[in-house]
Amino acid sequence: MAATKAIELEIGERTVRISNPDKPYFADRGLTKLDIVNYFLAVGDGILGALRNRPTTLERWPGGWFEGAKLSTRMDNKGDAFYQKRVAKGAPEWVETATIKFPSGRPADEVCPTELAVVAWAANLGTLTFHPWPVRRPELDSPDQLRIDLDPQPGTDFKSAAAVAPVLRELLAEHGLEGFPKTSGGRGLHVYVPIEPRWNFVEARRAVIAVGRELSRRMPEQVTVNWWKEERGERVFIDYNQMARDRTIASAYSVRPNERARVSAPLRWEEVDEVVPDDFDVLTMPARFAEVGDLHAAVGEKAFSLESLLELSAKHERDFGEGDMPYPPEYPKMPGEPKRVQPSKDRDRPKE
Repeated sequence: MAATKAIELEIGERTVRISNPDKPYFADRGLTKLDIVNYFLAVGDGILGALRNRPTTLERWPGGWFEGAKLSTRMDNKGDAFYQKRVAKGAPEWVETATIKFPSGRPADEVCPTELAVVAWAANLGTLTFHPWPVRRPELDSPDQLRIDLDPQPGTDFKSAAAVAPVLRELLAEHGLEGFPKTSGGRGLHVYVPIEPRWNFVEARRAVIAVGRELSRRMPEQVTVNWWKEERGERVFIDYNQMARDRTIASAYSVRPNERARVSAPLRWEEVDEVVPDDFDVLTMPARFAEVGDLHAAVGEKAFSLESLLELSAKHERDFGEGDMPYPPEYPKMPGEPKRVQPSKDRDRPKE
């Protein structure tokens, strides 16, 4: 297909150039690059609310999504898609950045959206999914969100995660917290808890571990917090390492790279067990957003204390000997972290 002429969009006070607007991005659904840009503009208050003042990794699909496309998880940009953690060269001067530090201590200047034009600019580069950090400028080392990732394991599905949701909501309420659910855009469910930016990443992660352990006690046949896949079984995994530094979750309203062009959709709690991920995609979400508005708006307005969950974490360690849990393999060894050895390969593990 011959390249189509670039167009310019006036977004707020900015002019954003959209190159090759008719380029297929989800060919099976007839969606073009311009369709994706217009989708983000239609949910503008929502996507900007999810990203504003947050360092954000861009998941770029410059050739669009297609069956068999590969997402490079390395930083060599050698796939059909890749993660961009540093601001692109030649970015307009109004694309602001924030300097974050990776677990290694190395810094990087990441895109830090402050206006909707930045979202459109990123979409023109092929960004489908935005991965914001759970921090906002200027407190870049102090999370203002707990992100609880309910990840269905093989043999389970979205309905399995939805069945855990009311128990999670009840647990949060017991600790004086309010959560805000959304679909992941895949098979899972995410719950965001806005918190005061008074604690560091290690403490926020320990709080999520405490939530996962308590859920697994209440629902042992349905929930696991075990890091090693061989120990998870057909249960919903509470992926606590999504709260580790530099680990991120697809933002609300992000487009996911799948055949339906699903989006990550904020939900009301009473909807969680009534919907399926296919209900929310690039074509259906604008009308829903026009009807219900941004169901995650309060995530940026409220802030709760972590003290009760950290007390629960201390209780788990004191009463059950449950301390820290393994970090992802690319992380430096952390104080108090147990061995990162797959249980079936751990020669020092006592025989049962």
